[in-house]
Amino acid sequence: MNNIIHYPLLVCALSFIVLWLSAWIGKSVRRQRKLDEETREDLGIVQAATLTLLGLIIGFSFSMAISRYDQRKGYEEAEANAIGTEYVRADLLAVADAEKLGVLLRNYLDQRILFYKSHDNPPLQQEINTRTVQIQADLWSAVRGPAAAQPTPIVALVVSGMNDVLNAQGYAQAALWNRIPAAAWSLMAAVAICCNVLVGYGVRSITDGTKLLPVLPLVIAIAFMLIADIDTPRHGIIRVNPQNLISLAESLRPH
Repeated sequence: MNNIIHYPLLVCALSFIVLWLSAWIGKSVRRQRKLDEETREDLGIVQAATLTLLGLIIGFSFSMAISRYDQRKGYEEAEANAIGTEYVRADLLAVADAEKLGVLLRNYLDQRILFYKSHDNPPLQQEINTRTVQIQADLWSAVRGPAAAQPTPIVALVVSGMNDVLNAQGYAQAALWNRIPAAAWSLMAAVAICCNVLVGYGVRSITDGTKLLPVLPLVIAIAFMLIADIDTPRHGIIRVNPQNLISLAESLRPH
């Protein structure tokens, strides 16, 4: 399920086909019997309740996707703030240590920008992660030496800022992994299939009603695609743009 959700356009196409077939199955079953007015009234109540439930589930899933997208944007901003603050605090160290830490922070910032811009490219993402881990080790070593040699409150402030930098990366990575559970997608798909079967079963005209059967599957498929797009940071169209990190990199660029 998760691998399919990584591709929103595929989600839209498969959803439309499956839901349209579900409506056709309902219509095919409907041909075998004629509904009286009392049965049709009861069916209308069931259809309305099921469609309402589907709308609530889609709205809830959309809210989950939006909250995760906002969380990823928030952590990108927090990461830029942490790096920028630590870059300023680096001036509290000795000149040689400050220059070394400044170079490392700029290199680290470049890697973080690449991290957000690398879309659907696992080899590049693995390479970026490897370089990021190495630079993180160098950053910690760059502040650990001065802290051990001169354990003053001022140096402790620099060490605390480095902790914020490293923690911010971990929070951003965790937010990237935080996705809508597969169980929620399965429930949403099951209810959508039931809705389309009921709609196909309840058509009043076997001939004219067929023309409207694709409408509900298409609308639901588009909704699924939008939710999947927002929920897939590296594969969809809607992505987190590292504008805060890019702005910070431009301000730290030597003139």
